[in-house]
Amino acid sequence: MGMNETTLIEQALAATPASASVPITDGEYLTFRLGEEEYGIDILKVQEIRGYENPTRIAGAPSFIKGVVNLRGVIVPIIDLRIKFGLGKVEYNSFTVVIILNIGKKVVGVVVDQVSDVVALEAKNIQPPPNFSEVVDAAFIQGIGQVDERMLILTDIEKLLTASDMGLAFDATVQ
Repeated sequence: MGMNETTLIEQALAATPASASVPITDGEYLTFRLGEEEYGIDILKVQEIRGYENPTRIAGAPSFIKGVVNLRGVIVPIIDLRIKFGLGKVEYNSFTVVIILNIGKKVVGVVVDQVSDVVALEAKNIQPPPNFSEVVDAAFIQGIGQVDERMLILTDIEKLLTASDMGLAFDATVQ
């Protein structure tokens, strides 16, 4: 990185509120539905999208960890975000998909109700997450994006999947 790039990054980080985990920048987001809400994750984290298949259960795992699948020789943990977020009754149907993500040096799958599309968001259309104090855990919300009349909950998927309560062994140096 050149000197100017480093300076710009430092300025962006300094201008970011301490509560924000990721600087809000222009980017493309894969949008998906969980219940009635629409979420978005950074498209650069997405490896592929697959139909839901029953994973091999792991004894003693939390209910949101559905198990593991063998993806071309790689054992991939499968997490149901609907259960993790407490969204009530979970149904598996033809719309249910698994988004395969690259987080650091790990591959993990997340189950969602359905994938919508990919949207480009400019930083000016992304608001910081609301401050809910201790009542609601908004630590995994990167921001709220506005696309026409749609509101997207932009998820800091790295922070969510590396949280200690997830029980997944990720390297501390997530890139």
